[in-house]
Amino acid sequence: MHEMSLMESVVEIACETAEKAGAAKVKVIRLDVGVLSHVDPDALLFCYEAIRRGSLAEEAELRINRVAGEGWCLDCGKTVPLAERFGACPECGQYHVQMTAGDELKIRDLEVI
Repeated sequence: MHEMSLMESVVEIACETAEKAGAAKVKVIRLDVGVLSHVDPDALLFCYEAIRRGSLAEEAELRINRVAGEGWCLDCGKTVPLAERFGACPECGQYHVQMTAGDELKIRDLEVI
């Protein structure tokens, strides 16, 4: 389960950022998780419960925003929704689609106090 190491990094980054800002604790962590990222949001939440204990994020709420898959079709020149990696363009049917969204995992922002 790679979600455990991902959450360890997220909590570490959040706590370091809070410390640098002179905050006493992290109140909210907001993550963007792409639907095509192969990261399970439920597993992230499960791991978060274990990882946050004893840290500045111990009482913080984790909010996960799912980011839809999107790509740019090199053949028809359109931005199109993607339901799968390396899928065909829903407009023209060609497979020359460059993914532009949906595979990310990033901290959108933090609330600290």
